[in-house]
Amino acid sequence: MILGIETSCDETAAAIVVRDQFGQSVIRSNVVRSQLDEHAAFGGVVPELAARAHVTFLDHIIAQACREANIALGDVDAIAATAGPGLVGGVLVGLTTAKALAAALDKPLLAINHLEAHALTARMTNGVQFPYLMLLVSGGHSQFVLVRGVGDYERWGTTIDDALGEAFDKVAKLLTLGHPGGPAVEAMAKQGDPRRFKFPRPLLREARLDFSFSGLKTAVRLQAEALAPLSDRDVADIAASFQAAVAEVVSVRARQALDRFKAELPAAAPQLVVAGGVAANRAIAAALTTVCNKAGATLIVPPIALCTDNGAMVAWAGAERFALGVADGFDVTARPRWPLDLPDMKVNYHGS
Repeated sequence: MILGIETSCDETAAAIVVRDQFGQSVIRSNVVRSQLDEHAAFGGVVPELAARAHVTFLDHIIAQACREANIALGDVDAIAATAGPGLVGGVLVGLTTAKALAAALDKPLLAINHLEAHALTARMTNGVQFPYLMLLVSGGHSQFVLVRGVGDYERWGTTIDDALGEAFDKVAKLLTLGHPGGPAVEAMAKQGDPRRFKFPRPLLREARLDFSFSGLKTAVRLQAEALAPLSDRDVADIAASFQAAVAEVVSVRARQALDRFKAELPAAAPQLVVAGGVAANRAIAAALTTVCNKAGATLIVPPIALCTDNGAMVAWAGAERFALGVADGFDVTARPRWPLDLPDMKVNYHGS
């Protein structure tokens, strides 16, 4: 039974998750407090405000998670917290709290890579077996990762500039659609004509699995400036055309990634796991469904509440590592950057 703490960005979250000896999961509680209201006036996340909110609410969120799970805090077997990557002020709040609780309760500490938590969520929700391909698309990350096992990752492609969620946020701000940008752009796109504007599909002719959304975002800005002042129809058509470009880029890259998966792991059943908040976008999900059907691959998308940042995914990643004998010392530090494919992700680091 693991307590998971997540404070890497603008959600303050805690959860209690149980993993049995067969690898089956039970989410006993999963409490998430969004900070959207605090940041809405600024059009994006303000790191200092986020950290202050974590300090104010984290203790209460942990207490609520225990109440909903009907346990005392001392009943948990270990305490897991995001140690990076993320906004370092927020990460420090969660990790320091976890260290204090682990010390006071004499429990093992598990310092969790936020990206690994996303990568392993599908094992908690869908019982996915290794190996599989993960597409992580969120506000801070856009990448393909081969997931061979706990702590065993190979990054196949990433964004060279903006993450996809960040691009959605910036386009939404440009079109004055509010924050967060993903749902706002998607809602407006439903009313628009995706064929009106032919926005660029960056890097699409290149064989590598990397993404680039900066040029696409610039093209949207230039089109909006050329049409100013924008009518409601203009806004809807720009949103729809932008979303169509993104969906095509993601689907082409997914097809290429699945082709590589089948070539390099011919004995494995091809599986594509999608994680991150952008997984909620229905146009992108539909495009990925088509790609997987044509490739003979299985598409796995965990429930959207578990694709966005939450404590249950951190607790589960902690449980997976704890089951393999991994624990961390109190000297572990918060890390604003922490790629999944670094050697220290291996489960035998710290000698466990």
